Amino acid sequence: MLSAKLLHLLEGKLIYMVDFTWTELDERAVKLAKVLSADAVEKAGSGHPGSPVSLAPIAYTLYQHFIKHDPKDPNWEGRDRFILSGGHASLTQYVQLYFSGYDLTLDDLKKFRTMGTRTPGHPEYGLTPGIEMTTGPLGQGLASAVGFAMGQRFQRNLLDADAPAGTSPFDHKVWVICGEGDVEEGISAEAASLAGGQKLGNLTVIFDANHIQIEGDTNLTFSEDILKRFEAQGWYTDEVSFVQPDGSYKEDTEALAAALHKAEQVTDRPHFIKVDTLIAWPTPGKTNDESSHGSKLGAEAVAGLKEILGFDPEVAFPADDEALAHARKVADRGAEAHKEWDEQFKAWREANPDKAALFDRMAAGELPADFNKAIDELEAGVTAGASVATRKASGAALNAIAAVMPELWGGSADLGGSNNTTIKGAASFLPAEYATKTWPNVSEGGRVLHFGVRELAMGAITNGMILGSHTRPFNGTFFMFSDYERPTVRLAALMNIPNLYVWTHDSVAVGEDGPTHQPVENLASVRAIPNLEVVRPADEFETAEAYRYAFERDSKAPVAMILTRQSVPTLAETIAKAKDGVKCGAYVLVDTDGTPDVILMGSGSEVQHAVKAAETLAAEGIKARVVSVPSMEWFEQQSEEYKESVLPAAVRARVSVEAGLALSWYKYLGSYGKAVSIESFGLQGAGDENMVALGITAEHVVEEAKASIAAARA
Repeated sequence: MLSAKLLHLLEGKLIYMVDFTWTELDERAVKLAKVLSADAVEKAGSGHPGSPVSLAPIAYTLYQHFIKHDPKDPNWEGRDRFILSGGHASLTQYVQLYFSGYDLTLDDLKKFRTMGTRTPGHPEYGLTPGIEMTTGPLGQGLASAVGFAMGQRFQRNLLDADAPAGTSPFDHKVWVICGEGDVEEGISAEAASLAGGQKLGNLTVIFDANHIQIEGDTNLTFSEDILKRFEAQGWYTDEVSFVQPDGSYKEDTEALAAALHKAEQVTDRPHFIKVDTLIAWPTPGKTNDESSHGSKLGAEAVAGLKEILGFDPEVAFPADDEALAHARKVADRGAEAHKEWDEQFKAWREANPDKAALFDRMAAGELPADFNKAIDELEAGVTAGASVATRKASGAALNAIAAVMPELWGGSADLGGSNNTTIKGAASFLPAEYATKTWPNVSEGGRVLHFGVRELAMGAITNGMILGSHTRPFNGTFFMFSDYERPTVRLAALMNIPNLYVWTHDSVAVGEDGPTHQPVENLASVRAIPNLEVVRPADEFETAEAYRYAFERDSKAPVAMILTRQSVPTLAETIAKAKDGVKCGAYVLVDTDGTPDVILMGSGSEVQHAVKAAETLAAEGIKARVVSVPSMEWFEQQSEEYKESVLPAAVRARVSVEAGLALSWYKYLGSYGKAVSIESFGLQGAGDENMVALGITAEHVVEEAKASIAAARA
């Protein structure tokens, strides 16, 4: 048994730590973790065994000694959050969850990477108890962890701002294990830069430096001094090496614990602890070899590993009941911590009844009582014929909601003024020393977020805010640059979490900035993401209703608001019908007596052209129904009866009008429909000139309507 009073110098002061005890049972538990990881991959026939084998002592140390958690209540509000950024090493976490007594069994480990399993190849949010987010796309876990840490700080300031540090029931820490692949991805640099500036002392990243990736030694592509990089970005850094100066290898958990405890004393910077390891150690023939990264070790190597660690090489998934029982004592410690937290939380509730009511509403996912009133009052100021950009209408809606929903916060990728994403009168979410002439009002509980030109990190960070708190963040950029954010949008959709994207400057009407800034393919592209609900409102009134339903709906899916730079007319028809229509995704905006000759469908700024075209056709005796389609996703959620009432199958002549690719519309156009669309990149002219030059006009809609009618009657 090893028991030591760990002590060290920190900025000239001698710091003591409670006893860190590492027993023979701990050693046996780590050995068992290594063998179970190797066996799980071997049984599956595929996977990433090397990192789980060598990470076992690091993960075990965290779960046993540092992470505050209660295995019997994985969603306990007071828990720390742990994120395995390198999700391919998922067994690292699964084994520790099994060891700790979460609702995960040995049979679950045996079903690794199989259909219907709770132990998939990469951790999946909502599937396995104890998993805080889906990881796998490298770098996103680390970046989202920054959002977890920011979300914790914001929620703490919202609910318990005056409590001294470490005394609030809303104080908790965020822990991450990442590897070389995570920090090679650019998202990590974006997020780490923000985290340093935010001084997130509640965030600790353990960097597994095993110097191996799929193609071999990381010297091929990764030669920088990673500690200096993170130090330059404002992080506290330290290093522990399991590779000893004489070339031997020692899984020095005592040194790791001392480094982590030392880091915890630093509260004004996030922490980055590098641990030098050998992948797959001590597997014979596979240690420090790239073949152990992404392929099973093979029967011979697994047998050799078991022999070295004292297990029968012929026994798969061996047991060590004594070591497992020892590891599961962490559940008792977690239960005790939970009990203490319950008392702290009860005292806070009694002292802060108004804040407690706010917390209860937030935790339940409920809207404030006066939410609808705020939208109604906003809509009361809307007048037909007014000319308003939907980005401006979006800003008005966000501010109306923010006035009654204190948990709403957000910002843009250096485009707050253009995206209209600034909550008026609110402080910026920043440490005091970063106030500027333009933004003098700053607070660690501010509601205005400044992401800088970092769309990718912005998307991951807001994902983390949602997952790590009960707050409702939003983020914005130009629609063209949603491409930079896209991988995180996909992950939000996969996790089914309600991120809110404010994407403005939505078409070639952006104008003189030219084709680089004019989205053409983007609408079709984002509509292709499963479970992302895309909304492109026609005018000011539809925009308000889009926000109402985005918050009111039962779905937790993310929502993308697609908004204009240019002003568009507010239609009398939307004021009359959008309150019932927008939430249905598509609705009849202008109708005719009897059966229509043609249906004109449009979204966003092009709905006005459909309305004008219908008027022209009516003057010629042609009956045209106009259908506004703010959200195809919301429309597809309606009953077949409703969809038929809007788009009757008997009316085969149809026209869609949208300033982008027609790809999304063909399912509604049928065999005889015509698309008024843009199938090329944009132009260098002014926005209105571009629209005319590319055929996005009422006149073109009229032409195509007549052509569709002729085709349908032929």
